[in-house]
Amino acid sequence: MRKMLAYFLKANVAIALFYAFYRLFFHKDTFFSWRRTALLCFFAISAAIPLLNIQTWITKQEPMVAMADLYATVVLPEFTMEIGTGSTGWKNLITEYTTIAYWSVVSLLLLRFALQLTGIIRLACRCRQTRIAGTNVHLLPQADGPFSFFHWIFIHPSSHTEEELSEIMTHELTHARQWHSVDVIISELGCIFCWFNPFAWLTKQEIRTNLEYMADARVLEHGYDSKTYQYHLLGLAHQKASATIYNSFNVLPLKKRIRMMNKRRTKEIGRTKYLMFFPLAASLMIVSNIEAVARTTKEIAAEVIEAVDTRMEPTTTKSSAPQVAPQPKPDIPSVTYKGKAVGKDTLDTPAFEVVENMPEFPDGGMAGLMQYLTENIRYPKKAQQEGTQGRVTVQFIVEKDGSISHTSILRSVHLELDAEAMRVINTMPKWKPGTQRGEVVRVKYTIPVMFRLPEEDSTVNKPVEKIDETAVIGRIPEKATTPKARTVFEVVEKMPEYPGGMSAMMAFINKNIKYPAEAQKTKAQGRVVIQFIVDTEGNIIEPKVIQSVDPLLDAEAIRLTAIMPKWKPGMQRGQAVNVKYTVPIVFRLQ
Repeated sequence: MRKMLAYFLKANVAIALFYAFYRLFFHKDTFFSWRRTALLCFFAISAAIPLLNIQTWITKQEPMVAMADLYATVVLPEFTMEIGTGSTGWKNLITEYTTIAYWSVVSLLLLRFALQLTGIIRLACRCRQTRIAGTNVHLLPQADGPFSFFHWIFIHPSSHTEEELSEIMTHELTHARQWHSVDVIISELGCIFCWFNPFAWLTKQEIRTNLEYMADARVLEHGYDSKTYQYHLLGLAHQKASATIYNSFNVLPLKKRIRMMNKRRTKEIGRTKYLMFFPLAASLMIVSNIEAVARTTKEIAAEVIEAVDTRMEPTTTKSSAPQVAPQPKPDIPSVTYKGKAVGKDTLDTPAFEVVENMPEFPDGGMAGLMQYLTENIRYPKKAQQEGTQGRVTVQFIVEKDGSISHTSILRSVHLELDAEAMRVINTMPKWKPGTQRGEVVRVKYTIPVMFRLPEEDSTVNKPVEKIDETAVIGRIPEKATTPKARTVFEVVEKMPEYPGGMSAMMAFINKNIKYPAEAQKTKAQGRVVIQFIVDTEGNIIEPKVIQSVDPLLDAEAIRLTAIMPKWKPGMQRGQAVNVKYTVPIVFRLQ
């Protein structure tokens, strides 16, 4: 729902900006074909910009490096998540009713659009056909204004003189041959889905008016007298004006059309101003991607943290008395991520554990935080089906600007529950940052989230309470990730298989592997042998290096293994089992 709202917001803002751009630079010139292209592009690009992103480009740049902190002592009151406890707040109700109202209006407008199409088709089937000036036309049963829809031309010949018929045919054939009905339908659909945006309706009006400018210009190019043609238009002004999806000969307002016919032609140099459209579209794409760039940068930071964790031994931490001063950082070896050295020299500013003014959740403080969790957290269906429950402890840092970073699992229960807890924490709004001695500082927070099933649903698996408290940032304790790893086979009847087979795995490695820049400088190369376990669900767990070449290459091999998709698990006597698997990854310089 949020993605849809964000899409509509970006698309409608783009339509408004494009319309203002059009009115500022284009609407007075006589380059009607160029204007037609620009107006169609406004709708098309407005719809496409929110779907485009530059995350791929961002991931190729040098990332802003972030390192994780290793200790936590500030613990919030425990939040318990039970099935059915999530309440619907007034914001959700407003969103729900707004969505219903929006789609109700869209449905009505689509119905109106369908009825208009049906009416034109029925009229074409009922009308007799004849040929005028070598062209098939449909004869209207009464004296209505002439119009066209795609290649169908409708006219009431007895209402016009021979000269008027000639002008009308030239006008309507221009609409038909240049497929102006396509523009009309696109503008109609744009207004249907953006009915609440007045700029969409204004853009539609500009499209319809510009099409009439094009047809009028073609009539004058054929040598018809300008004043006679204009008087002819005025004579048809009493007839019913067109406000539907077809192209009408006497569409209003006539004043604009007559003024444009008498306007001096714009100089050819004026075409160059249409080039300004490209930087505007590029700027809108960049602005609409701010959120995506931020999300990509956060993912890059998470990968860096994971790379660091593969180089560190698990460290068990115990709660100690609160201290105002930040804890000292451990001696962390250097790790290279995509050519960027990360280590002791690039650590973030130390995070405090207790400060004079602790960070505060917006909109209600602690009560607001509990309400936010209640409304947003969802019990994963897979965990429900397996009857898994327990306490997930999530740690994060409230940055100086109030944003949430360095989110990690300190206490794991189940991969699905861990992922849900992490998701909700990462989507929290900005907090009011903590302060120490009048200065804004970074502060750690820990939230324990209790997932509890009703008594009748908790018989499959008992609550996972006895879990190693190893607090390694970005890494779930091995005991939590391998509750079924009691027996690990080395050879089974049917070995685990990468989805798509060995060739697919080689293609995945070739596509995703990144040769560390520092390793290239030192000309480090060779074969890193990684061993891991494919569990009964196909997950890759407990990866480790059994043949090392270089610490940087080892870290990259571990990272590559960790991002693999799920495998097809190994089978023994018809049952899925845990199987140890070894993969060599070769790093070779050209």
